[in-house]
This record gives sequence, structure tokens and C-alpha cells, in this order.
Amino acid sequence: MRVWLLFCLLAASASASELPRYGGTLNVGTVYITLSALSWDPADWTWKANHDAGMMREQLFVGDLSKSVGNGGEYPFTADAYLPEDAIRGELAESWVWETPLRLAINLRRGVRYVPKPGVITNRELTAKDVVFSFEYTRDSPKRISTFLTHIDRVEARDRHTVVFHFNQYHAEWNYRFGYGYYSSIVPPEILDVDAKDWRNAVGTGPFTLQRYIHGNSHHYVRNPNYWDAIEQGGKRHQLPFVNDVKYRIIKDEATYLTGLRTGKLDILEGIRWIAVDHLRETTPELQWNRWLGTSGNFMVMRVDREPFDDVRVRRALNMAVDQRAIVELYYGGHAELMAYPQHPGFGDVFEPLESMPASVQALFDYRPDEARALLVEAGLEDGFTVTVQVCSCSPNNMDLVPLLAKYLADVGVTLEIQPLEYASFLSVMTTRNHSAAYLMNSGHVNPTTTLRKSFGTDQLWNPSMYSNPEVDAAISKIHLTRDRGKRESMLRALTIRMLNEAPYLWLPTAYIYTAWWPWVRNYHGELRVGAVRPGPIYARLWIDQAKKRELGFDD
Repeated sequence: MRVWLLFCLLAASASASELPRYGGTLNVGTVYITLSALSWDPADWTWKANHDAGMMREQLFVGDLSKSVGNGGEYPFTADAYLPEDAIRGELAESWVWETPLRLAINLRRGVRYVPKPGVITNRELTAKDVVFSFEYTRDSPKRISTFLTHIDRVEARDRHTVVFHFNQYHAEWNYRFGYGYYSSIVPPEILDVDAKDWRNAVGTGPFTLQRYIHGNSHHYVRNPNYWDAIEQGGKRHQLPFVNDVKYRIIKDEATYLTGLRTGKLDILEGIRWIAVDHLRETTPELQWNRWLGTSGNFMVMRVDREPFDDVRVRRALNMAVDQRAIVELYYGGHAELMAYPQHPGFGDVFEPLESMPASVQALFDYRPDEARALLVEAGLEDGFTVTVQVCSCSPNNMDLVPLLAKYLADVGVTLEIQPLEYASFLSVMTTRNHSAAYLMNSGHVNPTTTLRKSFGTDQLWNPSMYSNPEVDAAISKIHLTRDRGKRESMLRALTIRMLNEAPYLWLPTAYIYTAWWPWVRNYHGELRVGAVRPGPIYARLWIDQAKKRELGFDD
């Protein structure tokens, strides 16, 4: 880690003295390279919207990249949706102040303008009314996550550039919920007059605009020449963005996207499995690298509203039946952490390592097949049982992992019938609650409070185990109401232990992921997100060194 920090500091020093260059195309294989866009309509409450539309739509807050490790700071900006308090800056918000304990006033930047699109919107200035509309449009959607915005009574435009949020109670996630979160993009009322689901009608104020989208193939974004933001570099102010185009490549086959990186067709590949790293380093030594611990938990859901998973003994038995340490060492080759969900080590003092956990939690991560069989017998399942597990064909890792899980569970009398699904179907069966009793998935950590609310709260969309307990719901609510950070962290640790013991999931290791990029990509150090799965502001600050590209034998 010290070597990596030293490398980043040296790279930051070199980058600080280098002047940006305009032009060129940035081809990216993002963290979600296998997945097409889900919807362009903010009212659809899709988790992936900021990844797809966050190049053109902006939010009130954003991650402060001047505090990244690559710029000499302490934050890697790889978390899927977690920004520490001192790593946040205003994006559309120029400043903000709590006028009372329950009234927040936000002053918007002047002169921020929408990119005009014939038939949709003119080149007009963004105003406070757009923020009010965006909040109400999202809040009133029938697809909204229940309770997500209920802590806010109303939002008003005090004047053209001041928007006021009136809270009915304090909320610890206030800046995430409608500031930099999954459902916080600012859109104009003009979208009511068009089909908001159509990519051709997607508009915003950001550094890029969407020129073309081909489902299952690519997104093509082009530079907004009138973008408001700039960076200081070499003692001068440089308008963003630097590249002319950004192209997201959608490639479902792992071998194909690895080849795309190796042959220079991809400038950046953000999510590389450990299994491919050594070969890439050997065959393509010019690549630059970053390693980060996955920000999505990996687990097999066990629906507690269906037999036999309504019995905690059965759920604990399945956890003990799997040799997690062998998976870390042999399947992942050591490129994984045994326990890193629901809390993530990147969450600071909220995270409690496994060795500090109670024995009852540690037992779930030990390989205890005899104890697992005994628990199944105690639960009246001495003859075992059969269950269908659904898995997404979009995940090479899970497709490779599920036969191994089936083997471990077969040793204690549990038969897994594996049902692969394409992503759209895989997501749909879960969100409509038609998924099978077992469901192998990844789910983002998000932040220390959301990870518990969404995973275990009653009627929460991303609670596929269907776990429901009034005491747990009350504990989550109390955490949200607690202003004192130290008290909140203590409560989070206690509730995390409780939910690990409840075992509504078969907890699986969290893998390390690798990001690689060619050295002609400048001002980049492996940052992935500066909000909820939102990379747009990162790409806006990168430039292409065409001379370096030619030196390595690639055309402009």
C-alpha cells in the first residue's frame, strides 16, 4: 500500500506540471461493461442511471477529485456511492447552509446552461425551479423506493438561484439522498413533453451530451463546448472537458473485452478479474494498474418468506457448509477478503473486522460441514432439500462460482438447481418479487447506513431475502435520526453484527478488482466514481497524449 501511495504521489506531481491537451476519443470499458442502459427516465428509479446519464446530467453535489489519492489526497474514489463529508464539493450547488436544524438553503451556480436539443429544450439557464421539478418528479414516481425521500416535506424555489429544502426530521444521509445519490440528477420540466425513456430526449448541463446509443453495443458522448467547469493546471485555468468524445463499450464476452484492452481498442478497462491480471501484465507490460476491493457484496439470497429459509438454523447451516477460506485462497487465488459485507473496509470505523466479531458471527465464515448437517437435522431436514438458484449470465465470476457452491452444499444434502438468466430478466424477477428462493447476486455497499436499510429493511427494493423485523426497521430509523457521528457508528456496528447472525444471505468473499489503462490516458489514477456509480466528472478531466499513443504503435 505504501508503494502504491508513493507511486500516486509521484504521478500526481508529474501530472500537476503537465498541461492538458484537447481532442481525441476516450474508449472505456466501464465497471458495468456487460450491461446496457436500463432507462433514461429518472422516474424509473434505475440504479444504473448515473452511470449512463451522469455524463450529461449533473447533481447538486459531487466528489472532490482534488482530494483523490492521485492528486495527493487520501480518497481513491472507487466506492459505488460513498463520499466522506470532506470529499464532497458543490457541483450545481455553489454553496449551502443550514438556516435552521430542519431547513437547508442551497445557492445554485449562475450561468449553468442546458445543452440545447431541438424539440426538447433550448439553450436556457438552469434555475431553482429545475431542482424543485426534479425532486418532485422523482418523489412522485410510482417506482420510487419507499421511505427514500419522506424525510423532506417540500422543496421550494426561493428565487431564481436559491432552492430550499424543508425537512420534517434530520436524516444522516441528507446529502446522499438528494444530493449525489442514485436518484438525484437534475432534469428540466421539458422532459414531460417528450418520451423521457428515449435516449434521444436525454438532456442535461454536464460536460458531455449523448450523441448516439446502440443497445448492447455502445454509448457515444460528445464534448459540450460551453460547459461551465474548469480546472487549474500549470498555473492556468483550463475549460473542461478535454476529449472530444467518450465511448462506453458494451461487451458481454470477457475474452473479447480483455482483447479490446490488449489491442488498444479500449483505453481504460475498469473491472478486470484477478484471473486475467498476470497474463495481461505479461503480454501488455505498458499498461498502468490500480487494485480495489469490490464495492458490491457477493452473496446467495435465501428468501426468509419461503420454506425452508424461514428457519435461521437452515440459513446458518448453508453458510457453514461452504469453505469460504478455500474460496478465497484457491478460487480467488488470494485476491479477495473473507468478510467485507454488509459493511466495507473503506467505511472507516464503521467496519469491524471478522476477528473482532462475536464467535457466533465467526462461525458463519468457518467451514463446519458436520455442524451444518446437524443444524439441518435439527430443523427437520435430515433428508436435505432441493432449491433453484437464479444467477445472472452477465457475471463471469458468479457463473464460475455457482457450481462450486453447488458442490459444497451437495455435501450436506442440499441440491442447487442452477438457472442462468440474462440481466434484464434477472433484475426483473427480483424487483417484481418473483425470484426463486435462492438467488446469487451482487449488491452495492452504497454507504454505511444505506447498506443496512436497503438490504434488510421491510419492503425495500434491494432486500431480496424479504427479511422483515420491526425491531430492525426501528433501529435503522434511529440511526438515520442520529446526528452524532460517533453514536451513529456504534449503532451501525451493533446492527451489522445482528444481521450477520440472522444470515438472510449466504455470505461470500468480496473479490479485489483491477483497473488497467494505457499510459496515453493522462490525469488518471484508477478513480471510478464521484457519486452514486457516476464516472462522468472523472472522464471530463482526462486527456489523450496522442504522441505517446503513436510512440506505442497505435493510431490517433
